[in-house]
Amino acid sequence: MAAKLKIGGTWAGVLEVELENWTVPMLREEVARRSNCGPELINLIASGRVLRDGDGNQNLRELGVKDNGKILASRVNPNESKSFQEQSKAEEQRLKAEEQRTSRLNRLKAAAAALVKRHSDGSLPPEDFNLELEDQSGEKVSMGTENDQRAIMMGLMLHGKAKQLIIKQEYKDALEVLTMGEEAFALCDAKLIERVDNVPILQIDMVWCYFMLRDISLLAAAGVRLTKAREGIERAHGKDASRVRILQGGSSTELALYLRLELLEGVVAYYSGQLEKSRQLLSSAQAKLSKLQVSDEALSLLVSMGYKDDEVKRALKMNCQDADSAINFLEREKERKAKKRAENLQRQQEIMLQKLYGTTPLGLPVDIQRLDELVSIGFEREVVAEALRRNENDTQKAIDDLTDFDVNSKMQLDIETRKRKREEGRKAAAGAGGAGNTDPNNNASTSDEGEGEGEERDVEMEKELASELRGADALADYDIDVSREADAIKEYIALLDSISISISTTL
Repeated sequence: MAAKLKIGGTWAGVLEVELENWTVPMLREEVARRSNCGPELINLIASGRVLRDGDGNQNLRELGVKDNGKILASRVNPNESKSFQEQSKAEEQRLKAEEQRTSRLNRLKAAAAALVKRHSDGSLPPEDFNLELEDQSGEKVSMGTENDQRAIMMGLMLHGKAKQLIIKQEYKDALEVLTMGEEAFALCDAKLIERVDNVPILQIDMVWCYFMLRDISLLAAAGVRLTKAREGIERAHGKDASRVRILQGGSSTELALYLRLELLEGVVAYYSGQLEKSRQLLSSAQAKLSKLQVSDEALSLLVSMGYKDDEVKRALKMNCQDADSAINFLEREKERKAKKRAENLQRQQEIMLQKLYGTTPLGLPVDIQRLDELVSIGFEREVVAEALRRNENDTQKAIDDLTDFDVNSKMQLDIETRKRKREEGRKAAAGAGGAGNTDPNNNASTSDEGEGEGEERDVEMEKELASELRGADALADYDIDVSREADAIKEYIALLDSISISISTTL
């Protein structure tokens, strides 16, 4: 049904339009035609706001134009028109970029939640790795209930992504992701989360983003966050960082982190008018900075021993420039990384086997440890895997099936049948030019429900998160490039000095 619009201005009259079908460009074109000028010279204003073309897909009703509505049409000169069009285009691009940014952040949060869910419920994930919690020495830890584990995993994953954004100097996006991480950590039992330093470090990272964005409006929030961070760090690290140094074999891994904390506290104190407190904090940060300056002589010495440049710099900074301590640190790190690589390889092989054996009726993978125990007493591996799969990894029930001649024979027949079907499937896929599932480990038919059936995955975003997780480093939170901190310390000490000179001159 046609609606009537009352047009005033460069052309006056009534237009009959279909609000559901007409767009702003169509209306502009019609008004321009009746005004004997080009559409680029026409501005349309409704209810006090300029009607913009946008992407050209929104109809007039969606833009709030109603039947019997009034539209003001004004004509602009060509130069003004060009400027208006440029501004409109710039605004459209800004809105589009913001929409894409919001969409990406939402995808990131959803992908992180999906990864955590798959890796915390005991089911067999489609990836060739497991997400597991580790302490600073790389040892696996278990904290609280499944919900607690899930909340911590989610928080750590989002914090890790935020740190990558900080490195890229994308501070606004980093703040958004850090806020998501903070919300995830808040779902964990407070008594558990107080034992670790992840949340305090996240708080420091948030204030660092405030600082790099030079957003003074967040000063009050920064002060609150830094107070919480200071309390949390001291609770987790012990008095004078004694606990964390024991964990790190005597190394001062925390030095750069404390430097950043004191710098930010000093800046907040400066803007709060607490000038003496600001100077004390900045002076303390400056003292720590001197301990983090790597000498060329020490660097050359350790590099000549075969260690990599970046590893040597980290080792010297985390050991107060002491060469012997740095060497011990490098050797411990080498052993830890070798152990980690071996464990990861073993786990990848286990996951491949679990995918080959299929999942239990409840969707759980075959327990490799129980499988090895039964194989060690003389049962055949494939049949043991099938017995455990059928019986939800119940060892005694699996033994009962293995020692029952009829059940054992049926399991072996089922195994051979599945092997034949998989082989036929591979041949059919090869004959069709590779179409279909050619994964030799695919054994979805061994379980009542296919893994991830009906689950919609954002594979691209999950891969991005997974690649960053694989490159994760237990000491990354402490190995901070303090070049920007060094500049900031100089800047604010100079500001304090100028204030002191001004006061002295006045007196």
